Amino acid sequence: MTLKDLKPGQSGVVASIGGAGNIRRRVLEMGVTPGTKVDVIKVAPLGDPVEVVLRGYNLSLRKEEAEAITIK
Repeated sequence: MTLKDLKPGQSGVVASIGGAGNIRRRVLEMGVTPGTKVDVIKVAPLGDPVEVVLRGYNLSLRKEEAEAITIK
């Protein structure tokens, strides 16, 4: 399951970060690391972006970034 698959109100723990190059690096720099708890707050009507809360702050991720994050 990826972060993109979670619905508002659901949460999970980051299992791994996929993607290549810039996407992976950018997501890691924003604090999305394995073991981090993520709560989904909102998803835009077309699924892009996804707003999540992690480490005490809100973060909006593009659909391609959310697809690269595996959740357990």
